Amino acid sequence: MMKGIILAGGMGTRLHPSTISVSKQLLPIYDKPLIYYPLSNLMSAGIDQILIISTTENIHLFKKLFGDGKFLGIELSYEEQDNPNGIAEAFIIGEKFIDNDDVTLILGDNIFYGSQIASYLTKQASEKCNGAKVFAYKVPDPQRYGVAEFDANLAVVSIEEKPKKPKSNYAVTGLYVYDNLVCNLAKSLSPSKRGELEITDLNNLYLKENKLDVLLLDAGTAWLDAGTPDSLLEAAHFVQTIQNRQLIQVGCIEEIALQQNFITKEIFHKLAEKAPKNKYGDYLRGLAASI
Repeated sequence: MMKGIILAGGMGTRLHPSTISVSKQLLPIYDKPLIYYPLSNLMSAGIDQILIISTTENIHLFKKLFGDGKFLGIELSYEEQDNPNGIAEAFIIGEKFIDNDDVTLILGDNIFYGSQIASYLTKQASEKCNGAKVFAYKVPDPQRYGVAEFDANLAVVSIEEKPKKPKSNYAVTGLYVYDNLVCNLAKSLSPSKRGELEITDLNNLYLKENKLDVLLLDAGTAWLDAGTPDSLLEAAHFVQTIQNRQLIQVGCIEEIALQQNFITKEIFHKLAEKAPKNKYGDYLRGLAASI
């Protein structure tokens, strides 16, 4: 069984002062909160047990937004990360939640769009995971990320965190799939010079055991790390363009809940009826009228 974790903590310093009073994952990306997008990625893969990890100051805001998730036919739970001690700490915080299952972790400020990522996650969620799976995307500024190095056969050789001289242009994205060993491996990590439990160090433990696979995301997939003012605006324009040209909703969690049979048509109709009279609500009511 595959469970999901959304890491929605951090101080949001790159977005200061916008994040003084609110979590960056609650800032709008066009017409919906940023966290809707990673949540929709997990739901689209058929994952219906999801843990949201956020700060003590912000956790109540996510509970207000989603509650226990029953209106979407999923189970949402919450844990606090008091300090930004690194991405890998999510597996220590979420150990009881993960229990004996595999887990997909997605960062709360990452947006993925495209059929490749959806089909791969769906396949992964339906199978027993052995090792770790991460996703790499070609970027112009790899020094900002964990960077994957490959051999001539495109097998991963190394992953280096924020290198001054990157060995490739492939950044490891904020989406990770792990087997049940991940909690114990995370507990074995030592803090880096930044004082964090680095996700790159965790991935390298799997790599050392030849249990790390890196999937190269193709040109038909969009990955946006919405952690800066420029990338936040870019993501909003991207969603706006897709929605207005294709007449769809990106990250519409009610629609995905219906598609995944998490909720019935009757429940979807009720959600659509209650939705405000705006573009998002009109979209839901349009779908309701067609089913």
